[in-house]
Amino acid sequence: MNLQKLQQYISEYKIFLKNNRDYFAEHKWESLKNFQDNWDIDAADFGKMYDASFQNNQTRTLWKGDNFFPKEMMLKFIKLSPDFTRNMFRDLFDEKKDAVNRITRFQFLCDTLLEEYKLAKPLTIENNHFHQENHIITMYLGFRYPQQYTLFQYPPFGRTMEKFGSTNVPTAFDIGRFIKIVRTINTFIQKDQELVAIQKKKLNPKIHFMDDTLLLVNDFYCYTGRN
Repeated sequence: MNLQKLQQYISEYKIFLKNNRDYFAEHKWESLKNFQDNWDIDAADFGKMYDASFQNNQTRTLWKGDNFFPKEMMLKFIKLSPDFTRNMFRDLFDEKKDAVNRITRFQFLCDTLLEEYKLAKPLTIENNHFHQENHIITMYLGFRYPQQYTLFQYPPFGRTMEKFGSTNVPTAFDIGRFIKIVRTINTFIQKDQELVAIQKKKLNPKIHFMDDTLLLVNDFYCYTGRN
């Protein structure tokens, strides 16, 4: 990754934020605040709590789209085995353990639950839980620990790395490198306090998450990778 190019694109992103009144990614910041306000791993009704944690007044695109409904499948898993799924999330959010191992284990347990669900519902047409895609798991991690993780949206991330002059772009499944790279990018973004302040001014504290978060890095690479 060419650091000169990185700094160039950070400057371009700051200009974009200055000159554009409408903020294209505010729904992510709303979803993050909503999660922070509602998530409780020890909630008596885990399914109700999970459902409340993933709500948005603008769009559900983070967890619902064409042939993409991970939230719906997780709610089915919770109904099938609430204590098992609760412990899955407890393990995923255990920062004392290696992040990549936690993610891999969570995906394996989702595979296991899908097979159990198909056995319990032999007529179901469901054949995907959508958690093999790193997007949804990094959403869980990024919402739970917003200063440590962020959404892995691969197409714009991959194009951004190419623009940065990377000769070895991570694959869509190389979550370990992704985590390291976004933390590095964040270090450089945080040095530009004017950019950070401009971005925060576009948010509403009643609706959006206002603390420091790597979601700013997600916004940055999504902008850079799409423009």
